[in-house]
Amino acid sequence: MGVPFRWNLASSWVGQLGDGIALAAGPLLVASLTRDPSLIAAAAMVQNLPTLLLGLYAGAVADRVDRRRLVLAANLVRVVVLAVLAATIATGTVSITLLLVTLFAVGVAELFADTGWRAVLPMIVPKADLGIGNARQMSGFLVANQFIGPAVGASLFALGSAVPFGVQGCALLFSAALFTKVRLPREDDTVRPEQHIGHDILDGLRWIAGNAPIRTLTLIIFIFNVTWGAPWGVLVYWAQERLGVGAVGFGLLTTCSAIGGVTSVLLYDRLEARVPLARLMKICLALEVLTHLALALTTVAWVAMVVMVVFGAYAFVWGSLSSAVRQRATPNELQGRVGSVYWLGLIVGLLVGQLLGGLIARHFGAAAPFWFAFVGAGVTLLAVWRQLDHIAHVDGARSEPASGQAPVEATED
Repeated sequence: MGVPFRWNLASSWVGQLGDGIALAAGPLLVASLTRDPSLIAAAAMVQNLPTLLLGLYAGAVADRVDRRRLVLAANLVRVVVLAVLAATIATGTVSITLLLVTLFAVGVAELFADTGWRAVLPMIVPKADLGIGNARQMSGFLVANQFIGPAVGASLFALGSAVPFGVQGCALLFSAALFTKVRLPREDDTVRPEQHIGHDILDGLRWIAGNAPIRTLTLIIFIFNVTWGAPWGVLVYWAQERLGVGAVGFGLLTTCSAIGGVTSVLLYDRLEARVPLARLMKICLALEVLTHLALALTTVAWVAMVVMVVFGAYAFVWGSLSSAVRQRATPNELQGRVGSVYWLGLIVGLLVGQLLGGLIARHFGAAAPFWFAFVGAGVTLLAVWRQLDHIAHVDGARSEPASGQAPVEATED
């Protein structure tokens, strides 16, 4: 899919490895500084706070500035903040307050980096190949972030609590260096109207409201994350109460989902070539509904593990194809704003679902959130079933020239 995509993919994999290291080292550092459950919960919450507060703003910024420079600048800010954190840990001056502030600062920089980065892919990959491109990048998330990174992070933390954050900073620096090799097509010199950035955000929201395929996808991602977030937020409680498994068994459940995900994203190009896009979307969403039903009914650990493999497989196929549909339908000048709304819906949906899941489980038992998810997802799927037939842009996209295929001048640093 071209040299720019390969550099972008390499940068993504290295960055995902760094973030995976922090995935294990971060909670370990928090636990070493405090045993207060509210502060531990605050450390987890503060990482999603930037998206809730600044997600739409970051999307508008990504559509106003050079996205390549935005990604590089934001990642360099992350490196500086991590270097300060590592220094305070090494000198014994770190505190839980300082850590919370640092996590928020890293989260803000990561938000701007990820928003710009998501808007870069449609600029360097032909529209017909966006599904495969998203799948390749998602494989990096699964392998580097979910499999390798946490194990490395925990091992490095055992060597010294500052070590994993220093290594993460080095990984992000290397990732930024690789990203400097990415050359984007030169954009036209059309003068943008001078207006407040708030108007940019409203323009993006109006475009989504007036575009039926993207409106449908945005609603699906929000509602399906509410329904999945409900049982996912109490998954460990459900595993203990319904399956009778301990820490190892719970770990195997999440590993099974990752195995399914890795398998599916590596086979994504074959799936897309053989199955019409609308049908593939319907299959993924139907499997989501059936997954909730199966997990609500089962009390057998090995059955749940098989279901989790299936979950991982269809979930990451859905992630790749839904991103591709959105990117194909969205004009380049709106990629940042539309992507930020989509991502905000995902995060808010998960948070709302997790809150509901805890309340439902408390009053009706460990399996109740899965029954809630089954009904909610099922009703939603019935409501959008016919609309899914009208959002398959892949046929038209295959006949269009790719945005980056013709020789173009590269933007300069």
